[in-house]
Amino acid sequence: MVRPMIEPATTAQNPTVLGIETSCDETAAAVVTGDGEILANLVLSQLDEHRPYGGVVPEIAARSHLDHIDRLVEQAMAEAGLAFADLDGIAVTAGPGLIGGVFVGVMTAKAIALAWDRPFIAVNHLEGHALTARLGSDLTFPYLLLLVSGGHCQLLAVEGVGRYRRLGGTIDDAVGEAFDKTAKLLGLGYPGGPAVEAAAAKGDAAAFDLPRPMLGRPGLDFSFSGLKTAVRHAAEAAGLLDNPPGSPSDDPAKKADLAAAFQQAVGDILAERCGKALDLFRERYGKPGPLVVAGGVAANSHLRDRLSSVARAARSELLAPPPALCTDNAAMIAWAGVERLRLGLTDPLDTAARPRWPLEELQGTAATAPRSAEAG
Repeated sequence: MVRPMIEPATTAQNPTVLGIETSCDETAAAVVTGDGEILANLVLSQLDEHRPYGGVVPEIAARSHLDHIDRLVEQAMAEAGLAFADLDGIAVTAGPGLIGGVFVGVMTAKAIALAWDRPFIAVNHLEGHALTARLGSDLTFPYLLLLVSGGHCQLLAVEGVGRYRRLGGTIDDAVGEAFDKTAKLLGLGYPGGPAVEAAAAKGDAAAFDLPRPMLGRPGLDFSFSGLKTAVRHAAEAAGLLDNPPGSPSDDPAKKADLAAAFQQAVGDILAERCGKALDLFRERYGKPGPLVVAGGVAANSHLRDRLSSVARAARSELLAPPPALCTDNAAMIAWAGVERLRLGLTDPLDTAARPRWPLEELQGTAATAPRSAEAG
């Protein structure tokens, strides 16, 4: 096959990028411009396929991505009103994630990049979340990031594209996983995060006394394993286990109370850690944030309110993408592709899909942080 020799559609500083996301259970494609305009952002959820199992089944997820990705990319391009020749780059989540799904997205992106002679950009899924707050905004580096999702819970200083200083993280479970396990334990439904939030809105958080692991301890690490265990013990003591919704022994009010107590405990933990992180950030970088929250858990309105109060108390501000851009989506991948393409950071077509890919292994901009930060 002879590849068409086509010139880039726009300048390097205002590129138009196709993004593809298949790292978990959403098949997504988007087109984003260098000035932050989202021309298309399509997400095909697999919730119905995984709901009977109470969680994501990797083999089912990969098969669904394979079945739908080509059509979704075609629809995104049609919605954007563009041909592939109009693109300046192809960005895709290359990890971390469920390797079968990641592989589907990576191979699709490579095929398009090869066929249309366009730069290929392998995006770290976490960097996609980390840079989303800059999409269509004037947010500058550095800033403090709380990344909270089903698989990750980290506090990071974002110093530039590809430059992330880890300040703290979970020593066991991610906060999103704790939400999912609590929802499953209480029979609240799937996905767990929105189910717990909905139940908690009807409950009394003071009805159950749950622990706050790591609260007040030195450092900025998190722990949620003990909180999950405490929720199970509380549910067992209250007779809430093995009571399907609608059964004679079901007690929706008590379940709502326990959900509210759990959500309150998580909020207390995140608030305390982020308050300390803002103080450290000010010392290291000479500015009070801002505090950016990203990842699927960032869509929780209760947690946003708690973190907003923390930021105000530190004379900073909380920045959070719209809820639709907090959960997995391809617009964030396309935007990360825009940021990298502007810096000439592209990848060869033999780049491998990766199930694990720490942010610390990324390469990006040269020094973009203040000199005082380098000593920290």
